[in-house]
Amino acid sequence: MAEQKELRLAIEGMHCGACVNRVTMALRKLAGVDVRQVEVGSAQVGYDPQAASPEAIAGAVNRIGFTARVAGE
Repeated sequence: MAEQKELRLAIEGMHCGACVNRVTMALRKLAGVDVRQVEVGSAQVGYDPQAASPEAIAGAVNRIGFTARVAGE
C-alpha cells in the first residue's frame, strides 16, 4: 500500500455549515481519500496517490458547485 500524501484545497463559494457538509460528503465518496478537516473555504485530506489525484479530488468539489484548487498553486 502506498504512503498517503497530504492535500489542502482552497475552496471558493462556501458560506455555511451546509456547504461544509456537502463538501465533506463529496470527498468521502472518493476511493483512497481520507477526509481530515473541512471548514468554510478549505479542506484537508490524506490520499493514496495510486487511487486518487489532486485534480480528481478538486474536481469532485467543483462538480457540486464550488471552485476548488490545490492550495499553494
